[in-house]
Amino acid sequence: MFKFLRSPAITVTLLAGAAGILLVLYAWRLPPFATSVETTDNAYVRGYVTLMSPQVSGYVVDVPVKDYQQVKQGAVLAKIDDRIYAQKVAQARAALDAQKASLANSHQQELSANANINSAEAQIDSANAALKRAELASNRIQNLGDRGIASTSETEQAQSTLDQAKASVHQAEAALEVAKQSLAAIIVNRASLEANVVGAEAAVHLAEIDLQNTAITAPRDGHLGEVGVRIGQYVAAGTQLMAVVPDDVWVVANFKETQLGGMKVGQPVVISVDALNRRELKGHIERFSPAAGSEFAVIKPDNATGNFTKIAQRVGVRIGIDDDQQIAELAPGLSVVVHVDKSAEPLRQTSEN
Repeated sequence: MFKFLRSPAITVTLLAGAAGILLVLYAWRLPPFATSVETTDNAYVRGYVTLMSPQVSGYVVDVPVKDYQQVKQGAVLAKIDDRIYAQKVAQARAALDAQKASLANSHQQELSANANINSAEAQIDSANAALKRAELASNRIQNLGDRGIASTSETEQAQSTLDQAKASVHQAEAALEVAKQSLAAIIVNRASLEANVVGAEAAVHLAEIDLQNTAITAPRDGHLGEVGVRIGQYVAAGTQLMAVVPDDVWVVANFKETQLGGMKVGQPVVISVDALNRRELKGHIERFSPAAGSEFAVIKPDNATGNFTKIAQRVGVRIGIDDDQQIAELAPGLSVVVHVDKSAEPLRQTSEN
């Protein structure tokens, strides 16, 4: 037996076999290498990378920022020639003044229509008074004519005056109705004039918004990426000019589905950053992806085929970085290694699960 083991080739073979077995046990986390710590290097730093684009078109007249510069919220990143948009604001305001003048004229027309109604009512009163006098005169002439005192011509003249008085009453009543209809038309048309004023005010606001949008500003504090726009360049709405990267960062670790058992929101996480000489940072699990990464792929895998090989899917886990740590060097896209101890109790509760 010992002579058999003294053979170098056999010894090397046995050692290689033992090493292979131990390697397999380690790779599959089987005893004696079983552990509650799950590790993945399929993890990256993430952040809110905002691509800045203009909402209006025009020639760029100023780019006061440089590549990778730190900016504050509201800082001007680029300026588009605003002369045309300033004139559009003036044009919209002039149109608004014209619509307001039309509305004011409508109120004046209402006052005039009310005056016409009062005048028509007075004319009716006057016509009724004239009609009453004509009726009395006609009755007197008729009585005198019946007694042979008044001539036929006088009787006919009195009757004609009476008819004219009646016609004047009808004319005055018609004039009153016309005045009332004119007032109603003015009031009905006013709604359209008021709508025109509202529309003109909206046009002014839109023109002012376009004028304000000629200055592209930073939506929040952060650092710029490469500035791709140049002075004199014509840009259209939606053209990508540059990116703003805020300081808020987190980690997304893609664990295999076989590693997720026992992971909970709030469990502590150790993050090893490659770019920082593998310095370790502390974090915690914030939430889990609602589906495996394959479900979000543009071209989803089709497993309904004759030949099928089961592959462990990966699920994204969002990991927040604990406060009071130096993370200024972290940038979205950096690679990290994540260690999660599934036996640890959650240290914090998050509002989003």
